[in-house]
Amino acid sequence: MALGRKKREAEVDPFYDMLFNILIAFVFCFIVALLAMNPVAKKAGDIPSKAEFIITVSWPDLNPNDLDTWVQDPAGNLVWFRQREAGLMHLDRDDRGTVGEILLVNGREIINPLNQEVVTIRGFAAGEYTVNVQYYETKNHEPVEANVSVIKVNPKAEVIFYGNIKLPSKGAERTTVRFTVDASGAVTDVNTLPKTIVQTL
Repeated sequence: MALGRKKREAEVDPFYDMLFNILIAFVFCFIVALLAMNPVAKKAGDIPSKAEFIITVSWPDLNPNDLDTWVQDPAGNLVWFRQREAGLMHLDRDDRGTVGEILLVNGREIINPLNQEVVTIRGFAAGEYTVNVQYYETKNHEPVEANVSVIKVNPKAEVIFYGNIKLPSKGAERTTVRFTVDASGAVTDVNTLPKTIVQTL
């Protein structure tokens, strides 16, 4: 009798092992799901590294001409190549066409063909933002077409504006888009009415 009981317990053990492993896997998945549903709360004073809006101005690759991006916030702050930070805005790079785009690596010249400027807005103030593009310097005296996009990043990526403009000659300034943000960060108006913001030096 005792021999029969031992034999039976030996047959049941693998089932219990499997059941125990499934229970462990279930508990692990439950803990992971719980952590995903409750992200770590930010401490008071933490500054999130996210951006609220990303403005991109680009023109044809290898085009030698220099376009500049100007953005004005509701408080009248201006960001441009000589004022790369203003208010909550930041110009990542002043792209000057082909100037400064040649790198010497191991004795070989490497040309960066990309012509692009990016302005990030890391927070927002209620009111109107204006995005202008200026034809600052020319190398070939030809018109330049530029693409402009404004993307609202939070809580999910949303294209606020995408369009193109043609700048006929050196010195030309064009308003590409004006958009209004309310206190909650929602965009309430988008238009392309002209507004001069480029300052004469």
